[in-house]
Amino acid sequence: MNKAEIIDFMNKTHTCYMATLEGDKPHVRAIGIVKADEDGVIVQTWTFKDIYKQLSANPNVELCFHDNKQGIQVRVSGAVEVIDDPKLREEMVKQRPFMKPIAEERGYEVIAIYRLKKGVAHVWTMKTNLDPKTYVQL
Repeated sequence: MNKAEIIDFMNKTHTCYMATLEGDKPHVRAIGIVKADEDGVIVQTWTFKDIYKQLSANPNVELCFHDNKQGIQVRVSGAVEVIDDPKLREEMVKQRPFMKPIAEERGYEVIAIYRLKKGVAHVWTMKTNLDPKTYVQL
């Protein structure tokens, strides 16, 4: 897969598994991406969650997108950066209505937005399982 195909795959798959570190202990959880494009992969969480504390201490992550039907797994690693954009927070609440009660109760500042920019992707399939790894710069 090339860069454009990987971006398309991430947007269609939408949910990935994000690995973070707390000290030397790894943590993995499913997370829905906001979007992936030429500028990177955008994810959202809340400032009161453990993931926020982990990303604040160590911005290095790995995202794993998997489509079992196609037998494709895409792993993207890199460092996330904070996006401090009040308009984007408001837009996210419009797109994700489940966020509205929390944002209204606690304030929109509790919405933490991150971008994984300049990530490195590795595509895995059963066909390429034993091949040497190749990487695509995103």
